[in-house]
Amino acid sequence: MANILKGKVALVTASSAGLGAAAARALASEGMRVVINYSANEQRADDLVKSLAEEFSSMIQSDDETWGLRFHSIQADLGVRADITGLVYETVEVMGRLDVVVSNGGWTRFSNFSDLEDGVEEADWDRCFNMNVKSHLWLIHAAKKHLDETEGAFITTASLAGVIPIGSSLAYAVTKAAQIHLVKSLATIVGPKIRCNSVSPAVLLTDWGRKFSDEKLAAAKEKSKLKRLATVEDVANQIVLFAKSRSVTGTNAVIDCGSSL
Repeated sequence: MANILKGKVALVTASSAGLGAAAARALASEGMRVVINYSANEQRADDLVKSLAEEFSSMIQSDDETWGLRFHSIQADLGVRADITGLVYETVEVMGRLDVVVSNGGWTRFSNFSDLEDGVEEADWDRCFNMNVKSHLWLIHAAKKHLDETEGAFITTASLAGVIPIGSSLAYAVTKAAQIHLVKSLATIVGPKIRCNSVSPAVLLTDWGRKFSDEKLAAAKEKSKLKRLATVEDVANQIVLFAKSRSVTGTNAVIDCGSSL
């Protein structure tokens, strides 16, 4: 069976480390050409590009040269709409097309979820809404005409905090819920050519996830029905499935080892 992603182009935002990097690697393993987006750490992004090129060089066949560049990194601040527009523009200019967008950006500030006084910092709400909702909207708006041409996929990283009331902060949970509804709304707007889906992992052991206390991480593991925490590879594999599927749109995949059951 032919690999339907081979030679196609994916843009993965916030992808120099963590889940974004895992998604980039999973898509590259399918033969995709991948653009890495970073905000400030250019060296880390360049290291990932080099690693991907070395790891997947054996997949390049003699006729692959017609596809052009395999991996590329682009700086863009996802909190700035003009940067998002420029990110999409450069991706298409350099790679020649755009088939899959993984909108992986987000933001939170750790606060006491159960303390209303700690949940009313207006600056937190503004930044959470800008990063967790608006950045995804601006990205699909900029990418729509290109995804229309390729009948592509738009996949966002949401959170279990957007499904049930938990998480690093009240503002984060509420805006992640808004993000999930945004994806469902977009699926009704940008079809029939573009599919829109989201993934909602529970806590992952990324640099961000390790900011939770050991006690909270142990409690999350014990609460799960599988007695484990999902990995970034688990979530990345779901992203690949969404990228491949021609029949799924408007879906939010909860990846939490059954902790929300």
